[in-house]
Amino acid sequence: MSANQTYLESVRKQFLYYKTLGEKAMDQLEPEQLFTAYNEDTNSIAAIVAHLGGNMLSRWTDFLTTDGEKEWRDRDAEFGHSLSDKEQLLDKWNEGWNCLFHALDSLSPDQLEQIIYIRNEGHTVIEAINRQLAHYPYHVGQIVYAAKLLKKEEWNSLSIPRNKSAQFNSEKFAEQKSVRNFTDEEMKRLSANTDSMQ
Repeated sequence: MSANQTYLESVRKQFLYYKTLGEKAMDQLEPEQLFTAYNEDTNSIAAIVAHLGGNMLSRWTDFLTTDGEKEWRDRDAEFGHSLSDKEQLLDKWNEGWNCLFHALDSLSPDQLEQIIYIRNEGHTVIEAINRQLAHYPYHVGQIVYAAKLLKKEEWNSLSIPRNKSAQFNSEKFAEQKSVRNFTDEEMKRLSANTDSMQ
């Protein structure tokens, strides 16, 4: 397998991991909590989702042939009250991620050096992917943190639980060495956490 093909498979898994992380955080909340902001200078989870969806649709629609900042995008409105209920929020979330995954799945390894533009700034496709692979987890982290604040002591950890690092490391080092993407194990763990919450 070529390095470029390995890269495409790796970034797809990482995007899917962060998508799942955001969903597992939002799943713990009551619908109204998705629209709660800590104060007037912070964003609700709904606003973050609207922003992510708007960014993804703009960046990944016809991304090889058109600028990633589309004329039809209204970025400022994303941080307003563009979503009114949980169903609309989830529709926007899935629409954005589906656009991203469709674009990634349509790429061939030899296209990674192609130049595309975001606000007239040239990027290789690799650079554009890396840019968004930094941007989206940044906002997913905000979603997780906001959800954790809203749930307080009822929060179910999505990472290694507090004071359990030594146990986690002991279990990992007891396994045989293997080459795999870190998200493979993380996705299993997230699924197990979900099962234990139901």
